[in-house]
Amino acid sequence: MNPKTHQTAIVIIPPDPCWEPIQVIRREHDRQFRRWMPHITLIYPFRPRNLFDAVTVQLREACRLIKPFEIDLPCFHHFQHGQNHTLWLAPQPNNPLIQLQAALESAVPDCNDTSRHPDGFTPHLSVGQVRGRRNMDKLKQQLQNAWQPISLPVTEISLIWRNPPPDDIFHLDRTIPLG
Repeated sequence: MNPKTHQTAIVIIPPDPCWEPIQVIRREHDRQFRRWMPHITLIYPFRPRNLFDAVTVQLREACRLIKPFEIDLPCFHHFQHGQNHTLWLAPQPNNPLIQLQAALESAVPDCNDTSRHPDGFTPHLSVGQVRGRRNMDKLKQQLQNAWQPISLPVTEISLIWRNPPPDDIFHLDRTIPLG
């Protein structure tokens, strides 16, 4: 079996002009703001960084079969973990992201953690965490009322990495184009 690590991932990173409205929310509500850039996780955990060159060939082939597409981020949803809730923007349509994730997973089939959930892979862009259902409902409504939906092109995937703490901020290693 090939090694996997939580210090690397395959993600979609929104283009820079899309960051600010997302980051305004994350700055206040996301405890992972410092570690992660805004992103949609496709594969996590992933291969150690020293294996990126070796796996890039398979990932390029998987990406070659997927045409670039556009998604909108119109509304907020949440995951519940006991009393804790993760708020996230729901990409629409989500099917192109599901197909992209499946193509990538077929290239690295043991890196299937994001699709092993009971509902399978759920594309999402996390913006924060909150404790308690009432607090979550209130924050979700406040965010939705103030939110101006954004659209973003998906033209590439990004391979990212981080060091162990305390220098554990994710960095871009490389991108692989779609199509």
